[in-house]
Amino acid sequence: MHSPNSKLLTYVFAFVLAVSNIAFTSSASARTAFYEEGGKPTGGEMLADTVLVRPLMLVGTAVGIVTFVITLPFSALGGNVDEAAKTLVYEPAKYTFVRPLGDL
Repeated sequence: MHSPNSKLLTYVFAFVLAVSNIAFTSSASARTAFYEEGGKPTGGEMLADTVLVRPLMLVGTAVGIVTFVITLPFSALGGNVDEAAKTLVYEPAKYTFVRPLGDL
């Protein structure tokens, strides 16, 4: 038997997945509107960037750094350390820390 807490946790998890799915599918239309309006992000886009995208990209940057360090010997043997560093570290870090707020 499942405890009442695990059932509640399942419902909360399903709700979070549903909301995140809506957020990500609506971000495509928001991105289209962003470019059609002359490039100025709305307050909602800035909020979504601050609350959802930046924290996820921060985790993605950390995972990329760990992956780069783990695969560094293989990248060195293959001669593509610069390409691996750019793809796994530089690009996620740039997207997380350098781009303007709300520029999804």
